[in-house]
Amino acid sequence: MGALWIAHVKVTDDVAYGKYAAIAGPAIADHGGHFIARGGAYEQLEGNDRSRNVVAKFPSLQAAHDCYHSAAYQEALSHARNASERDLVIVETTE
Repeated sequence: MGALWIAHVKVTDDVAYGKYAAIAGPAIADHGGHFIARGGAYEQLEGNDRSRNVVAKFPSLQAAHDCYHSAAYQEALSHARNASERDLVIVETTE
């Protein structure tokens, strides 16, 4: 089964967050992940509104987990921590 990263983000520092994105994309790809939604139009139906919504698909729950904990992604995350408010969850798919 595959897995999804689902992130809801409010960017507070565009420059620092841009550094995050530049490093995070390759780190995700290195673990077999690819983006299926990345900051496009959305409709907030419930919960807290965050203007950037991102979904990345991975080949497995383990690949998604390993990506998050990889040195490359942690380096990327160091730029996002003070540049955004984020929620990120890994969800196993049924496919």
